[in-house]
Formats: sequence, structure tokens, C-alpha cells
Amino acid sequence: MKRISSVFAACFIFALGTVATAASQPPKEHVFDTKPLGIQVSVKMTGPYAEPADLQIICLLQHKAAGDTYQGAAKDTDEHLSGILSALRNRGEFVGELGETILFTPTKGSIPAKRFMVIGLGEEKDLSLDSLRLVGRVAAREAVRLRAKHVAWAPVIRDQGNSTIDVGEGDRTFVEQMILAYDTERRFQAQGLEPSFAIESLVIEAGPTYFDGAVERVGDGISTATTELGRRDRASYAATVSK
Repeated sequence: MKRISSVFAACFIFALGTVATAASQPPKEHVFDTKPLGIQVSVKMTGPYAEPADLQIICLLQHKAAGDTYQGAAKDTDEHLSGILSALRNRGEFVGELGETILFTPTKGSIPAKRFMVIGLGEEKDLSLDSLRLVGRVAAREAVRLRAKHVAWAPVIRDQGNSTIDVGEGDRTFVEQMILAYDTERRFQAQGLEPSFAIESLVIEAGPTYFDGAVERVGDGISTATTELGRRDRASYAATVSK
């Protein structure tokens, strides 16, 4: 009987150790070798409620009077934030029009991000890649304005019950436009048009189902943006007037 008890105890301890090890494993992450404009870009299997970013960004569709859909990461994030997102939308204080933004500081112990920004996607019937092109540009400019070195983004479009846009293609579009808009900000800085500041990292958050597709398409987006940067006019923005 003693031997059986000892074997059982050993198995139980081993199982606990295995669970603890699994729990301590960092989330799966793909870091791209190319660093566009010095930004370390990665795709990470995590949610917007778990990333210790200086600025965490998500997108929300325009509020529906009949009720908004919250699934998966959208639902979990709202719960971690004690219902702030749903309260803002239900009260009509954040409508979610395309390009509309709202920024707040999460309460202590809710999520690890220092600041949280929501960017509106507009009406669901009008959702397209052009919507995410605008979101990417807004994200870059807001990150620079807020001096956020470590930025994370989750579209959470699928988690609002919408499947119009392929997840990977949406991620690609966002990354392309964010890089291009950030390039403009950097050239402003070089020409003395705004204070110097550099974004150091950008994390694209993706669930297990969409992780591989996001990695592939974000990589394509980095390549496309890099090529486009090479074609840009590098002359000063301010015209030189000859006397």
C-alpha cells in the first residue's frame, strides 16, 4: 500500500510540475528579421489584455443600437477592463466612426498595457481594407504623439462577429500603412518639424487559428512597405525659395 501511495504521489507531483511549466511558457511569437525604420515587428499569440505595451490599440465597429457583438478576445478584453468598452459604446460616448479614437489609462491590475486606445472602424457594412489603411496611419501618428516606444495592435474584427476581411490580409494592410505613416513622422523629425522620437517595437496580436496566416501576410506587408519607402521623394517638405 505504501508503494502505491508513493507512486501516486510521485505522479501527482510530476503532473503539477508539468502544468506549472506549461503555464510559465511565453506565448508563441514570430519576430521578423527585417526591422523597417528600426522597428522590431512581431506576430504574437496573445490578446490585447495580456501584452505589456506602452500603447495597446484595438479596433471597434460602429456601435449598433441593437447591441454589439463581443466574442473571444473582444469579450475577454472588455471583462479585464471591467466593462469600460461596452459602457462607452452603450452610452454613445464612443460611437466608433471610422478613424475616431479614444484613449485611457487602464486601472491598476486590470491589464499590463500602460495606455489603451480604441480606433473606430465605422459602420460594419462599409468595412474594407481601406478602413484598416486609415487605422494603420492613425496608429503610427498617435504612437509618435504619445511617445509610445512599444506598441501592440489587435484588430479583434472576427471577435465582433465579422468575417468580411481575411485576418492575415488585414494585418498586412495595417502594418504597411503604419510603416509608411511612421516614415513621414521620422522625416518630419529629421527636418526639424517635430521632436525626435522612435518607436522600438510593434506587436501584431493573433489567435491560434490565424497565427500562421498573420506571420505570412505581415512579412509580405513589411516587404511591400520597404519597397515603397525606396520610391519616396526624399526632398525637404518645406519649399526652398530662392532670393
